[in-house]
Amino acid sequence: MVDNERQLDSVFRALGDPTRLRMIEQLARGDQTVSDLAAPLDMTLAGASKHVGVLEQAGLLTREKRGRERICALNPDALLAARDWVERYSAFWSQRLDALDQALKEDGDD
Repeated sequence: MVDNERQLDSVFRALGDPTRLRMIEQLARGDQTVSDLAAPLDMTLAGASKHVGVLEQAGLLTREKRGRERICALNPDALLAARDWVERYSAFWSQRLDALDQALKEDGDD
C-alpha cells in the first residue's frame, strides 16, 4: 500500500505542473525527443530534461536511446492508479451533489 501511495503521489505531483501537463499532451500524439518537447514550450534543453526526469520518475514516460537521440514515449499505464483514485472519489462527490440538489429543491418549495 505504501508503494502505491508513493506512486500515486509522484504521478499527481508530476501532473501538477502545467509544463509537464503540456509535455504529456504532446506525448499523447506520439513519441518525441526532448528537443521536440522543449520547442513549443520555449525552454532550454536543460529545463525540458528536468521536467522529463520528473515525468520519468513518476513512471509517466520512458526514454529510449535511438542512435544519438533520446526518444520519450508516454506510459499511459501509470495514469491508471490516478484514474482509479479519482473515480473512487467521483462517486462520493456525485452523491453529495445529488443530496445538495435535493435539499435546494426542498428549500425552494417552502
